[in-house]
Formats: sequence, C-alpha cells, structure tokens
Amino acid sequence: MRVVRAMDELREATDALRAGGRGLGLVPTMGALHRGHLSLVAEARRHAEAVAVSIFVNPLQFGPNEDLARYPRDEAGDLEKLRGAGCDLVWMPPVEAMYPPGAATVIEVGGPSEGFEGTSRPGHFRGVATVCTKLFNQTGADVAVFGEKDWQQLQVVRRVAADLDMRIRIIGHPTVREEDGLAFSSRNQRLSPEQRALAPLLPRTMEEAIAAMAQGAAPDTVLPEATARLRAAGFVPDYLALVEPATLRPWPHGASGEARLLAAAGLGDVRLLDNMAAFLPER
Repeated sequence: MRVVRAMDELREATDALRAGGRGLGLVPTMGALHRGHLSLVAEARRHAEAVAVSIFVNPLQFGPNEDLARYPRDEAGDLEKLRGAGCDLVWMPPVEAMYPPGAATVIEVGGPSEGFEGTSRPGHFRGVATVCTKLFNQTGADVAVFGEKDWQQLQVVRRVAADLDMRIRIIGHPTVREEDGLAFSSRNQRLSPEQRALAPLLPRTMEEAIAAMAQGAAPDTVLPEATARLRAAGFVPDYLALVEPATLRPWPHGASGEARLLAAAGLGDVRLLDNMAAFLPER
C-alpha cells in the first residue's frame, strides 16, 4: 500500500495503478476509520481492480461553530486498517495542497442540498461538492463509493457528477450498523457511556415509524409522535422527515411507493444522522 501526500506523487501513483486499462475505485473519507469505511473499500474492490482511499478532514464543510478541531484523527490506526483491507493507495493531502493560496473556486449545488443538513449546516454541501469534485479530478477514479448513512450527501454527490458530466460512477453502499442497530459513525466515539446506551433508540424509533406507515398509518401522525418520543428520552431532534429518495422533496401527501425516512438528532454535543428506506402502501 502506497501513501502519498503531494500532488505530483498522486498523479504518478494513480497513473501506475490505472496502467493497462485497470479500473480505479475511490473511497473518500475524513479518517477515523471504522467497519463502515472498510466495507466501502471492499465494495470499491468489487467494481475496480485497484482501490484508493482519501483521508482529508475538509475544512470547507465545517461551519464556524462546528467540530473541526475536535474531529477524531487516528492516522496510524487508519493506515493499519487500510493495509488489512487491501487498499492500494492512500491520498493524505495537507490543507495547502487541496486549497492552495489564491484558490477561488467552489461548487454550489441546489436541488438535493436544500433543507435538512443544508439548512442546519449552511455551506456544508458546498464544501462536500467542492472537495469531491477535486478528489475525482485528482485521482481520475472510475468509480467512487459512498455510504448510504449520509443519504443527503450521497444524493448531492450524484447530482454534481451528473450535472458536470463527470465520467465517474457514484455507488452507494448500505449503512453498516452496530449490533444494537446504531449506524457506525466516527463521531460515535464522542458519546458518553450513558449516551451510547441511549443512542440505539433513534434507529429503533425510525423502524417503528416505518412499520406503522407500512400498515397504513399516516406520516403526518406517525412522525410527530416519534419525534416526541425521542425528545422525551433526551434527544434533541432536528428533523424526522419522509422524502422522495433522490430529490429529497417532501413525500407527497397520500402517495405510495419507496420513500426515505431521514433523521438527525442531538445527543449531548454529538449530532446523530440516520436514514432508512420506507415503503408506503396504496390506501
């Protein structure tokens, strides 16, 4: 496994990996890797002969009051895990390589970036779209794999790739969960033991809401009740919303079919995100 930190090294390394027409898969990350990330590496391997992972804590996607400085970092542990996962290349650029002095271009996205995390974290998806566009261009990857846990992010990246006519293929991989149902996240390690014990109530509440809607209960009734249960348990819910999967528009009243249930809730100073597929029957 090769680790590179400079742009000229990256270009030489990716050219070598792609020699002879070999496909290159990319897994963009911010480090603090866990089992969910490693599943993305395995998925990328199913679609390409060589796999690169980027580790870059992107300052553009953090707001002024967010946790950039506290975001977990574990370079040695991350590299050990990637060696075990069979990664071929790790791209670990410093901030000045990604955003050199004088850099003045960012990617603004409408559509699926609007609402939810786009409202709660202004500028977040501008940072996501910009860094992903740069990573795609820098590596020349044929495919990029993203976890479905950050569903809105996945739809934003897909929209950017389509709108900018990128040849890269964006692949979503199902959310990887702990045994108690909590979605893996680098931020979970910041939960206290008491908060960690409570956190699985979020996915359980979502599953119960989805089951009720699958039996014909109206979302307008189910979701406020579920939100109230979370709040009573000690969460600070931001949203629990049923949306169209690709556009993230509000689910049409009385519609049937495949929807997506999005959730964000605070627990202490940790923001938990989750989402699940939901099927609403015809009434």
